[in-house]
Amino acid sequence: MNNDIERVIYNQEQIDHRVGELAAQISHDYAGKRDIVVVAVLTGAIMFTIDLYKKLDLYAHIDFVDVSSYQGGTASTGSVKLLHDLKNDIKGKDVIICEDIVDTGRTLKFLIDLLQDRGANSIRVCSIFDKPEGRVIDVNADYVGFDVPNEFLVGYGLDYKGLYRNLPYIGVLKPEVYQRKS
Repeated sequence: MNNDIERVIYNQEQIDHRVGELAAQISHDYAGKRDIVVVAVLTGAIMFTIDLYKKLDLYAHIDFVDVSSYQGGTASTGSVKLLHDLKNDIKGKDVIICEDIVDTGRTLKFLIDLLQDRGANSIRVCSIFDKPEGRVIDVNADYVGFDVPNEFLVGYGLDYKGLYRNLPYIGVLKPEVYQRKS
């Protein structure tokens, strides 16, 4: 797998350090609150969410939602589908959406609208990676780990056809990997 990576953008040590900083900031911002729900966006954000969640000094529930706009390709299809819904009611609760990457903004906008419609008290977004150059919808994360280039990235939850998520770093996938015929 490592041979398929053109270059590493952020290594494991850099990511671990930044996740700790994000957890400290969120813990500070939500100090004293008790109706907090951390929502992991499956599958990409699961590693980041768990790492962040373990470092939060908060009374917070965790829940999961699965949405997709890529359906296995290298670019967003433009259509967002809800694949797995939350198990818990978020009405009146403070919600922190944990994303792996904010790219086009479509998925994030879909989730924010969905949770607002369900009566969340507040909604903030924490994304370990942000790709502002990919944005087609005007939406931003409240907490961002790293800005990343407008290239096809894998690792630390980001995938290509379900693979590479387990890499402990974020890297650029060699174009010949995703351009080859299967």
